[in-house]
Amino acid sequence: MKAIVLRQHGGNEQLRFEPDFPDPQPDSGEVIIRVRASSLNYHDIFTRRGMPGINLPLPIIIGLDVAGEIIAVGHDVVDWKVGDRVLVDPVNRVSGGLTGETSHGGLAELCQVAEHQLIALPDDIPFEQAAALPVAYGTAIRMMNRVGQIQPGERVLILGASGGVGVCCVQLAKLAGAEVIACAGTEEKAARLRALGADHVILYTQTDFMKAVFQQFGKPVRRRGAVNPGGVDVVVNFTGGDTWVKSLRTLRTGGRLLTCGATAGFAPPEDIRYIWTYELQIRGSNGWEREDLHELLRLVQQKKLDVVINQRWPLEQGAQALASLEDRHVFGKVIVA
Repeated sequence: MKAIVLRQHGGNEQLRFEPDFPDPQPDSGEVIIRVRASSLNYHDIFTRRGMPGINLPLPIIIGLDVAGEIIAVGHDVVDWKVGDRVLVDPVNRVSGGLTGETSHGGLAELCQVAEHQLIALPDDIPFEQAAALPVAYGTAIRMMNRVGQIQPGERVLILGASGGVGVCCVQLAKLAGAEVIACAGTEEKAARLRALGADHVILYTQTDFMKAVFQQFGKPVRRRGAVNPGGVDVVVNFTGGDTWVKSLRTLRTGGRLLTCGATAGFAPPEDIRYIWTYELQIRGSNGWEREDLHELLRLVQQKKLDVVINQRWPLEQGAQALASLEDRHVFGKVIVA
């Protein structure tokens, strides 16, 4: 089969298109999927670079998100058959592995997964939309709804709003009835975020987002129950780095900072004074559960949630597709199909 293969960690040049990688065969409890679409995530970049303390089985085919059709099943698989349309939950909740990291992923013509990772894909949801959901949208819905518990009328500031997780966070905050402030790098992205429902957009390339919040909504005050407390109720920050302390400073007393990652640095300087002085809550959210993926499929079917796709790339250009994500030249999800 054709595949994008990582044989050693490093830069994007380590991703090689191989036209004759060995075809997978289904073992007990497994199926083989003809990949119709795979979406890329920042996690794929970390996999390519190599992560401290995590040893991966190389060579590996990256690509966590997979949607397609079953073409072969193991001898003891009874609940699935050839021809079924499926979405893959990337987490193997039996072995603890991750498709595209500890086992071969979606940047290939075929993909081998455990049957318990499968979710039936309704006929009215295209493969490309389905493949965009698990990692980015699954992470977003758990962080916003289950962990963050966004409430109607709350003011929510979203950093990294243009990426796969961010565009979903914007939509989920609006569905919850919140007032949404999205951060973007360009006017074009700002316009698209407004179209998704953002009430306000801060161009962080032109102004410091913390100062912009202070100017538009006022500075937070330490007094509980203040009539006009200033600041925001919730900050969504999965970038980390030098945005961390500024995010804390925008929160009003009792505010919540939600995080699910640290794409710009995982060890930022901290200022604990803001946490105890303003009684802030730091809520971490890690991945998704199976019910989150089912809920996403329902929201897409009901047309309450848009799956935002930036660009579709052919498999042969999978490395270039990942480079576009790494260079942050995208709005929404990058699809390889």
